[in-house]
Amino acid sequence: MLPEVRPYVSTALADQLEHQLDLAPHLEAGQLDVEGVAGVAVVAAAHCDGYVATGHLLGLLAALPAPTTAGEHFWSDLWRSSGTAYLLPVNIKDSVLRSLAGEGTTLARQILSAVDEMTPPQRVAAGEVIGQALVESDHLPDLKTQVIGELWLRDLELTAWRVLHADRRSDDPAGRKAFLDAWTSV
Repeated sequence: MLPEVRPYVSTALADQLEHQLDLAPHLEAGQLDVEGVAGVAVVAAAHCDGYVATGHLLGLLAALPAPTTAGEHFWSDLWRSSGTAYLLPVNIKDSVLRSLAGEGTTLARQILSAVDEMTPPQRVAAGEVIGQALVESDHLPDLKTQVIGELWLRDLELTAWRVLHADRRSDDPAGRKAFLDAWTSV
C-alpha cells in the first residue's frame, strides 16, 4: 500500500487497493495513471459508509465530557448507572484511537456489547446521565435530559451497527452476482 496513505485507511481498504487493483506496496502516488486513480476512488467509495459511520460514532463520543479530570465525575456516573465498564475511557481508548485511523469495528462491537449488557432500567439511568451532560454542554435547557440521553444512546447503538454492517459487506463477485440474479428473477 502507498506508505503515505496506509495510516489513514482501514486494513480492509488497504488490502483491496493492493489485491483488487494490483497496486504494489512500494508504488508512489505519482506513478498512478488515470485508471489507477479511478480504481482507488471506486474502492474508497465502496468503503464510504463505514468511514462516515465511524466518524459519526466518534462525533457522538466527542459530545460527551472529555475523559480528563474534569470529566471524571461524568464517566464514573455513567459506569454506575449503566452497569457496564465497556464504555469507560480506559476500556475504549485503544478502540477510539484505532477508529480515528478508520478502523471502527472494534469500537462498534464494544459499544454494542455495552448497550446489550444494560438492563432497561440501567439504560434509562445511563440516558439520564448522558442527557444531563449534553444539556449542560449544548445549552439545551428546554429539552428533557432523559429524552436527549435516550436519543443519544439510540444514535450510538444504530451508528455502531452501521459500522459493523458496512464492514461485513464484501466485494465478493459471486455474492454480487447471486444478489443480481435473485433480484432480476423476481
